[in-house]
Amino acid sequence: MKQFLSFARKEFYHIFRDSRTMMILLGMPIIQIILFGFAITTEVKNTKIAVYDPSKDVSTQRIINQLSASEYFTIDHYLNNPEDVQEAFLEGRVSLALIFSENFNENLLHTGEAAIQLIADATDPNQATTITSYASNIITGYQQELLREYNIPFQIIPEIRMLYNPEMKSAYNFVPGVMGMILMLICAMMTSIAIVREKEMGTMEVMLASPMKPIYVIVSKMVPYFVISWVNLITILLLAVFVLGVPISGNLVWLNVLSLIFILVALALGLLISTLIDSQVAAMIASGMGLMIPVILLSGMIYPVENMPPILQWFSCIIPARWYIAGVKKLMIEGLPVSFVLKELAILTGMAFVLITVSLKKFKTRLE
Repeated sequence: MKQFLSFARKEFYHIFRDSRTMMILLGMPIIQIILFGFAITTEVKNTKIAVYDPSKDVSTQRIINQLSASEYFTIDHYLNNPEDVQEAFLEGRVSLALIFSENFNENLLHTGEAAIQLIADATDPNQATTITSYASNIITGYQQELLREYNIPFQIIPEIRMLYNPEMKSAYNFVPGVMGMILMLICAMMTSIAIVREKEMGTMEVMLASPMKPIYVIVSKMVPYFVISWVNLITILLLAVFVLGVPISGNLVWLNVLSLIFILVALALGLLISTLIDSQVAAMIASGMGLMIPVILLSGMIYPVENMPPILQWFSCIIPARWYIAGVKKLMIEGLPVSFVLKELAILTGMAFVLITVSLKKFKTRLE
C-alpha cells in the first residue's frame, strides 16, 4: 500500500509539473462548456431587416413596431424603393427584407386583405426558414389583434421569397463550411506534423546545417503541401458542382485566389504549431482537435455568428475560417463580384503575413 501511494504521489507531481497537461485537463472542459453552451443555439436573434413601407399607415407601423420589439429582429434601415432590396443583401447588411404593398391599411379595411413580401437570404436555408417563420408568426399575431378589435376576419398574406437558394438545398450552406474546415485542418496538420517529424528524428538540424538559409529550408517544406492542398481544393470544387449540385455562380479565378490565400494561412498556422510542440502526437492533437472545435462552432459554418454573445463574436474574428467561409458564400453561392470580397481578402492576407512572419522567426530561433 505504501508503494502504491508513493507511485500515485509521484504521478501527481509529474502532472502538476507539466503546465500543458494541467491546462488540457482543467482548462479544456471550461472552454468546451462555454463554447458549446453559448455558441450552439438553434434560435435566431437580432436579425437585421430592411423595410420598404410606401403607405406609412397605422397598420404597417404597428407591424414594424412589433417586429422591432421582439428579440428576433432589429430594424437596420428603411428602403426608398423596392429596387434597393437587392443592394441591401449584396452589401451584407440584412438577412431579411419586409416589403409592404401600396395602401396597405386601406386595402386591409376595405377588402379585408393586404399583402406583405418577406425576402430572405437563403444561403443558409435553416436560418432563412427560421426567420421567415418568426416574422410570419408576428404578422399572424397582428391579424389576431385586428380580429379582436373589429371582429372581422382580416387576412394579411405573407409572400415568402428566398434569394440565392430558391430550392432551399442544404448543400448551399454546408459546402463552403466544409471547404473551410477541411482545408484548415488538413493544411495545418500537414505542416505541423511534417516539420515536427524532422525535429523528432534529428534531421532538421542536418538540413539547417546545409548551405541553404534556414528560411528557405522551411519554406521549401511548405511548397509541396501548398500544391497538394490546391489539388484538394480542385477536387472539393468538382465534387461540389458535379455531385452535390452546388453551382459556382461567381468568378472562379477569384474563388481560387481566396482559397489559395486561406491555404497559405492554414499552412502558416501549422508551421506556428510546429515551433511550439516537439512531438507528432501533440502536434496532431493541437492542429486537429485544437482547431476543429473553434472552426465548427465559431466560424459560422453551422451556427450563425450573429446569434452568439458579443465576446464570442469578437473571438470568432481571429478564426481564419470565418472570413474564408463568408467569402466563399459571396463568390460561389451569391455570385457577387470581387469588390464585395475585398474585406475577406484583406483580412486573410494580413493573417497570412502575420502568421508566416511570427512562425519563421520563432522557428529560426529555436533551431539555430
